[in-house]
Amino acid sequence: MRKGFVTLVLGLILSGLVSLEPAAFPQEASQDEGRRKPTAKVQPKYPALARQLKLSGKVKLEATVSPDGHVKQTRTIGGSPVLVNAAMDAIRMWRYEPGPKETVEVIEIDFKDPSQ
Repeated sequence: MRKGFVTLVLGLILSGLVSLEPAAFPQEASQDEGRRKPTAKVQPKYPALARQLKLSGKVKLEATVSPDGHVKQTRTIGGSPVLVNAAMDAIRMWRYEPGPKETVEVIEIDFKDPSQ
């Protein structure tokens, strides 16, 4: 009985130590090494539904950029679902300066109701 209790306590302590280690974020490392600058930007189209709802707000995306500067993939970090697709469509057409390797760029798009 005592041996099982000691094993349980040691297991809990070890799992607690493992959970205290900081998580690894390779994307952040690539951003710190040097941000790549966009050479061509496409402005997102304000969605019709957002216009009807008079919706404004920011969309935050992560874009994986290939060494030749093309956006390979996008991922939503935050923002209104009504605005996200318009932002993703535009970001996929952006071009960046060439780089030695693939990078992950964080992009924030601010949508404002054009009628205001």
